[in-house]
Amino acid sequence: MVDRHFARGTQATSVDIEHERRLQAPCHAHTATREHDTCCAGPHTGNRSHADICHADAVAQAAYSPDADSSSAARARDGDEMAATDTVRTRILIRQMDCPTEETLIRSKLHTIVPAERLEFNLLQRILTVEHPRDALDDIVAALASLGFTPEVQPHDDTRTVPPPAHTHTARRWPLVAAGIAALAAEALTWLGAPGWITAALAALAVLGAGLRTYHKGWIAIRHGNLNINALMSVAVTGAFALGQWPEAAMVMVLFTIAERIEAASLERARRAIERLVALAPDKATVQQADGSWRVVDARTVPTGARVRVKPGERIALDGCIVSGRSAVDQASITGESLPVDKQIGDAVYAGTLNTSGSFDYRVTFPATQSTLARIVQAVEQAQASKAPIQRFVDRFAGVYTPVVLALALLVAAVPPLLGHAAWTASVYKALVLLVIACPCALVISTPVTIVSALAVAARHGILVKGGRYLEQGHRLAWLALDKTGTLTVGRPQQTDFEPCATVDAARCRQLATSLAARSDHPVSAAIAAADAAGPQHLVVDDFGALPGRGVHGTIDGVRYWLGNRRLAETLGCRYAKLDAKLDSLERQGKTVVMLMDERRVLALFALADTLKPTSREAVAQLHRLGVRTLILSGDNPHTAQTIAAQAGIDEVRGNQLPDDKRRAIESLTGTRHAVGMVGDGINDAPALARADIGFAMGALGAGAAIETADVALMDDDLRKVAVFIRLSKATRRILTQNIVVALGLKGAFLALTLAGYGTMWMAVFADVGASLLVVGNGLRLLRR
Repeated sequence: MVDRHFARGTQATSVDIEHERRLQAPCHAHTATREHDTCCAGPHTGNRSHADICHADAVAQAAYSPDADSSSAARARDGDEMAATDTVRTRILIRQMDCPTEETLIRSKLHTIVPAERLEFNLLQRILTVEHPRDALDDIVAALASLGFTPEVQPHDDTRTVPPPAHTHTARRWPLVAAGIAALAAEALTWLGAPGWITAALAALAVLGAGLRTYHKGWIAIRHGNLNINALMSVAVTGAFALGQWPEAAMVMVLFTIAERIEAASLERARRAIERLVALAPDKATVQQADGSWRVVDARTVPTGARVRVKPGERIALDGCIVSGRSAVDQASITGESLPVDKQIGDAVYAGTLNTSGSFDYRVTFPATQSTLARIVQAVEQAQASKAPIQRFVDRFAGVYTPVVLALALLVAAVPPLLGHAAWTASVYKALVLLVIACPCALVISTPVTIVSALAVAARHGILVKGGRYLEQGHRLAWLALDKTGTLTVGRPQQTDFEPCATVDAARCRQLATSLAARSDHPVSAAIAAADAAGPQHLVVDDFGALPGRGVHGTIDGVRYWLGNRRLAETLGCRYAKLDAKLDSLERQGKTVVMLMDERRVLALFALADTLKPTSREAVAQLHRLGVRTLILSGDNPHTAQTIAAQAGIDEVRGNQLPDDKRRAIESLTGTRHAVGMVGDGINDAPALARADIGFAMGALGAGAAIETADVALMDDDLRKVAVFIRLSKATRRILTQNIVVALGLKGAFLALTLAGYGTMWMAVFADVGASLLVVGNGLRLLRR
């Protein structure tokens, strides 16, 4: 855990005090409302578990950071504003929303009811989220129905992904099969010289059998002034019929419909990658009743505090803490860990994980809609809805591309005949080919499929990415700043030295120090308390307070005491040469020194040492191989930070870093074309995390606020996941570039062929739906990583 109270320190100012007040307030408030979390706490009275500390830190971070738009604090403000204006958010499932171009159709229809910025589209899950006046829902539903959709309003208390069924036409394949046979027959009879009315009749049957849905959607789009692919195909096929190109019109419609079915099946695979997360948590749980009996009930109805029993081989339905029994739990579905984790009384368990061997009972700590798994799914869904910069560029480009090609089609149809350079029939046919090429479906769909595939892969590896833009930026990381305690080190320091510095009784010094330490949740406090756990009972501490970056203070038996670092001693004026020499000696050994002080002098020294995580050196080496330089930003003394840096192979070290120091350090690295990342897990890392291009939260498992506020959350505290994220980002960027090149390249090639007089409608269909299939398939390759 970050060195929140002891690791930093400087002379107190009014700005520091106000800064500390802002940072502490959310943390204390949160602690007061989450007493049930103490069932997973450590062995020391008054201390909270690692996950709880992370949770409180992240809440404070959310309150501090002005840039964290997706933070819980920002959401709370939004909620207050919505309540003040009687505005609600509604999720609407639209099963027919299966093409990116339909987003424009819906926006244009709803713009008179709600502003465009209050519409959030999740095309892969087919979910439209609308922020609207409370009395406007009926109008919104009616407007969607007028577009030919069947909107399904989702319950407000149901935050789970709603998986759409398989494509609505998969159960009715025979019309398409019949249409294909009719189109082939029309083509064959044309070659054999059959009468025109026969081929025209067969072609009409093929178009009706395969294209009724396309015509229906195309008419709705045209009626609302939106020229999507359905509208363009409808016009092109109708025009081909009018020109007497019956077999070609039939084959184009059949091929287009077949390609749409294949594309829908491919997109379904991307949807299922996310839906598998939802399916991990079982619907039922075995819950103890008031009379002591056990009954299987719906997991969504189980309240917080209920006792649930898990048998060997069962998946855990809800988050909780074990109260009896022990087992090994496979947490790969949440953290990506390859081996089961041993669990015993007091350990946390998570919904969706698999109990492998023993049986145990656990106490529920979160309802089903707030479990770690549910929050992961919600975060991934939100990430799907947020557009990466490259996706926003593609959308803007598509908005220009289609009108330009349509204008070109009109010119091709009219100008050559008017100038006497071509026949009307040939020019109009060429223009109809351009109409099909004008739809940017392949270009628009290339980015969301790739991004969602990458998000699913990251979640499978225990990496929660909060948006496509972070995946897109990850490949640009040139510097990664890391907090020390809890990030590079185990985060559970142990006391190594104790030395009284005055005539005060040593036992009294220990009792004073442990009484103060027991009131803090910091790992250093826990280490001091643990070293004297068998000692006398803790004393009553009045007016207790934390000084982030310096330590804690409180009043015991009417005397004010401080427990903190060298900076705090400097502030209090407790400095002298002999003390400095002793501190330097301990710090050169890589130890953190904490001092017990009263208003006049230092009473005792406590030296603590933390150990490097077994995976840290490997993680840093992987980052270096990827071209990322590393920097420690630690509030601990420079000697200790340098010792850890040497062990881990870190490039640069900065010690004695206060929150603003960390932020300024990040600012000094930014401003270039390269991105800067920050890895931290505590309250003092909030400014730096907010300032970094990508903020990585460590220890997010079970900490809801950390999941909500971080750009990227590493679910199992494994720093090696940062390298995994960077490699995934590089692969995502590579595939995004390939997809855009393929989509634009095919469109451009067939556009040139058409203008040169070599293009046909068959080619146009391949340029559109063929390109869509290629980019979707290429994006889905990420799922194999």
